[in-house]
Amino acid sequence: MKKIDKLLLTSFVGPFAVSFGIALFVLVMQFLWLYIDDIAGKGISIFILLELIGYMSISIFPMALPIAVLIASVMVMGNLAERYELSSMKSAGVSLLRILRSLVVVSVGVAFFSYICSDFLIPVAMLKFKSRLYDVRKQKPALTLEKGVFNEDFRQFVIRIGDKARDGETIQNVLIEDQTNFGKLKFNQILADSGQMFTTADKRFFVMNLFDGAQYQEPSPQGSASNKGYPFVRTNFRSWTKVWDLGEFEMTRTDEDRFKSQRSMLSMNQLRKGIDSLYREIDTTRVEMATELMANLNRPLRRPDPPPRYTAAPDTTQLRGFAAKLKPKIKNPKWAAPPQAGVNTPGGPEVPRQALEKNLREYQSLVETFESKGREKLLRDAVNQATAGKLIVERRAAQIENRRKEAVKSGYELFSKYSFAAVCFVFLFVGAPMGAIIRKGGFGYPILVSIVFFVVFIMLSILCKKLAEAYVLPPFWAAMTPCIVLMVIGSYLTGRAMKDAQMFSTDRLDRLMLQLRRRFEKQV
Repeated sequence: MKKIDKLLLTSFVGPFAVSFGIALFVLVMQFLWLYIDDIAGKGISIFILLELIGYMSISIFPMALPIAVLIASVMVMGNLAERYELSSMKSAGVSLLRILRSLVVVSVGVAFFSYICSDFLIPVAMLKFKSRLYDVRKQKPALTLEKGVFNEDFRQFVIRIGDKARDGETIQNVLIEDQTNFGKLKFNQILADSGQMFTTADKRFFVMNLFDGAQYQEPSPQGSASNKGYPFVRTNFRSWTKVWDLGEFEMTRTDEDRFKSQRSMLSMNQLRKGIDSLYREIDTTRVEMATELMANLNRPLRRPDPPPRYTAAPDTTQLRGFAAKLKPKIKNPKWAAPPQAGVNTPGGPEVPRQALEKNLREYQSLVETFESKGREKLLRDAVNQATAGKLIVERRAAQIENRRKEAVKSGYELFSKYSFAAVCFVFLFVGAPMGAIIRKGGFGYPILVSIVFFVVFIMLSILCKKLAEAYVLPPFWAAMTPCIVLMVIGSYLTGRAMKDAQMFSTDRLDRLMLQLRRRFEKQV
């Protein structure tokens, strides 16, 4: 290994590790803040919380790796330029691309690691995270009995404590409403002057010992005796003990198979298969829609009436030919008039075209070609067929639209995995030239520059995702557009850095400020 490569690697590893840790912490806190309402107050152990944070951290790796590469590259090249080490290397005939060769290898390795995380680690981590989060959401809040507050944590029990001592066990003015026998008892309450509450040593049961109280019960009328009166029962006691099982507050594990079909839990190969299946379902749904429409339109044909002002029967040759094209398998349609003299029949004489058009003009509307006694029913059937056809089209169109949206989202999810891996390499040629141009190291300017470019990448990703869901861009180009834009910017910045050109020339601004200062001094 060349000394210059070793210098770049040792200078890059430290800032990269620190930047990755900071970015991962910030992103985890951002996502954790979204689920704080589901986690807070549930009494989950610290191990469950650490498990959730661990799974969430793995799922954020592809987003934290690019910003770590960007910050580290800006810091390394900024430090070299600030200490004039970069200028010395260029003076010795070493080009900027040769200086970045070791960092290119590292960025390719980071991109490959991001790809591995997206394809293998993240689906498993997201499956674990979603299932654990679902368990936490289902879990009841931790048992908290506050004074003056009606508590409904225990199933079918309502507890109210008037006052609680500092020791957390001695209680006063206790009210308990028991709803376990609601069908048999209209009213079942327990009132006590004082008591003591505690949890057993094995944390399995909650015990409440009450003193000097009474239990009030009112039976509910049953069956034929509903009109009869029942006595109101009051039972006094000196001591009364109630034990609740705390098992309902324990978190139960949900079967993870119910979450495996979500997009974020699928690998790239599974996403490809899912997209192919969705497009096959779209084609199948279109065929089924056409089949249902044709089945709805295939109705038995009726025999027409003769024209109202024409004595001879109308020529039905064209109608028979149209029916034969519409439904070739039907022979001798029911509506066809019997062969008559002077009409074009198979093997019969031909009727002149003018006579045929005259026969057709005798009808005022299409309805007149059908029997008069069945026209009203025919119109109702036509309306019903049109309504049924419209419903078929709307229902199948909604199914096609849902599958198409799912295919687009799955496609964007697939190609975004490649995009986040490729941007790790692209950000090197954005951050390194910017560090060489601004010539500032440390965490000040590098972090500011990195945040600007990372925000641009995130905004472009969100915009292109919306365009893909609106069918403006294909999923592939929607996922790759942010990388392409940053690649163009990186090429421009690399060219400027190789020429030792400033990003923004301030010579004119300095001359203008000098002229203004001189004029101000003369006036003073």
